[in-house]
Amino acid sequence: MDLYIKLVDVLFPVFFVIGIGYYIGKKDSNFDTNFITNFAGNIGTPAMIFYTITSTGVSLNTFVEYFIYSFVIITGFSIVGIIFLLILKKDIVSELPPLILPNTGNMGIPICLFAYGNAGLGVASAIASVIILLHFTLGVLLAKKSFSLKILIKNMPIYGIIAAVIVLYFNWNVPGYIENTTFLLTYATIFLVLMSLGVALSRLKVVSWTHASILGAVRVIVGPIIGFYFIKILDLSGYPAGVLLIQSCMPSAVLTYLVGSMYSEKKVVDNIASVIVSSTLMSFITIPIVVFFSLKYFV
Repeated sequence: MDLYIKLVDVLFPVFFVIGIGYYIGKKDSNFDTNFITNFAGNIGTPAMIFYTITSTGVSLNTFVEYFIYSFVIITGFSIVGIIFLLILKKDIVSELPPLILPNTGNMGIPICLFAYGNAGLGVASAIASVIILLHFTLGVLLAKKSFSLKILIKNMPIYGIIAAVIVLYFNWNVPGYIENTTFLLTYATIFLVLMSLGVALSRLKVVSWTHASILGAVRVIVGPIIGFYFIKILDLSGYPAGVLLIQSCMPSAVLTYLVGSMYSEKKVVDNIASVIVSSTLMSFITIPIVVFFSLKYFV
């Protein structure tokens, strides 16, 4: 019974805030989320990455270890994603991002925080750091079909990652005023991005439920299967393995839609939006199952 109560404690706050955003989006179709996007991208996310990596007790070795593991698992996502896109005769290059880049930031970080506390938060951020890097490197490359160093340089979360790694490397103590400031920005960001996810769900449309459901299932069902397979292959255990599994089951990241909107044609963007919606809706069923499994076997 305690495990079921813990499951509710972990998931209810996240789904409730997403619901608030969905309600706001439905009630006010003109609700402007530009402030949230700009705040999260330029201030909130860099602060959250810095705080969660430097103030949660994660070591440099653990950060690097799970940073690398994330790349390994994403390779598995990519292989499976390419196979399904070939079967469905989709644009492999442009429509691969929502299958290989899960929503480890908006949804994954708060869920891992509630599931495993600050220790889980640090590992979750190491994994999310990989996804952030890939959004603005591989994600842009696939959408634009060319690499842009300028976009990478202008991406503020990357500087948060660099600053955090420097602190870990030199084993510096973060001044209290910086830790407290990034702490406030972290929790403000978590709330705002979850709410904006709900708003986005109220606006994104599904073009083909058949194809969207198949690809959405690949993201939220095959994703954690791949994650679990690599956890066993790598012989991982404890809460870091649980965090890795939870992050593997996240739905497609909304950021793949934003990047696609900037560089891809409308048909491709609509298909990406469809996968985001279907995978997120399915995740309301699959995430509780994966979190329950993680809390039971990886503690």
